[in-house]
Amino acid sequence: MMSATETILPKENIPRAMVLILIVIGILGLQDAVSKLLVQTYSPFQVTMMRYWAFAAFSLILVARQAPLRQALRSKVPGWQVVRGLLLMGDIWLFALALQTVPLAELQSISLIYPLLVTLFAIPLLGERVGMFRLIAVAVGFLGAMVIVRPGGLPITIGAGFAVASSTLYALYIVVTRKVAQMDSAPTSMVYASLIGLVLSTAVGVFYWQPIWGVDLALMVLLMFTTTVGHGLMMLALSMAPASVLQPFNYFSLPWAIFLSFAMFGHLIDPISLGGAAIIVAAGLVVVARERVRKVPQIIDAPH
Repeated sequence: MMSATETILPKENIPRAMVLILIVIGILGLQDAVSKLLVQTYSPFQVTMMRYWAFAAFSLILVARQAPLRQALRSKVPGWQVVRGLLLMGDIWLFALALQTVPLAELQSISLIYPLLVTLFAIPLLGERVGMFRLIAVAVGFLGAMVIVRPGGLPITIGAGFAVASSTLYALYIVVTRKVAQMDSAPTSMVYASLIGLVLSTAVGVFYWQPIWGVDLALMVLLMFTTTVGHGLMMLALSMAPASVLQPFNYFSLPWAIFLSFAMFGHLIDPISLGGAAIIVAAGLVVVARERVRKVPQIIDAPH
């Protein structure tokens, strides 16, 4: 998941939005599984580049239908927009690198720490006040992550480090997105994220290019298709319901990842790691609930 857009239109249809967001989670989970298949053979940088081609084409066409791209590029905070684009690109690169070695279920579990990190980063970057209740929830969530990477659990390897770093950059991206949303429009943010990611992913990815044939080519087309459709449906869901209502549904990505990990790769998460993942989810839901009470703006976007 590559961009963050919060749109609340007059015609709300919350039940339909809930169904759509569950479909989105299913599509993006399949996207991660297909990515994991591909990065076993092809460089994560090539796979990321081709995903970005699809995402950038979708985003730029969508924005161009609403207003000239030149107009969308007029940002009041271009520096922050560039930082935001760099953070997102770094997140996606690191996630793709983690996919090479970390099982899908454990990777998704670790990725779910990002709402907790958002809570911490919002203190210095947005000046938010975080009460003791939320701080305790954050600490408990990190404890859940430690359960997953405990001795005898997920090996503490470079892949696990990539996973944690990916979630950290994504959390920073969310906080910066909240910051720029106060000054720039959603189309402007989308154009900057698309163009920066397109340029960077291509500039690096071309050096790792390998010809793609047969089944792998079909998988790559499927990856690009799910990227586009997933984000399109996500934006449609956000046009029908507030992001704060849909945010908790993101946690359904965990059981879906557990299923895909077993069905496609024969890996079943161990019970103790599953318990750690449950702790992370519970802590994240507490943070989301407290932010809804405080009416903190939330961003619905699957990190990958």
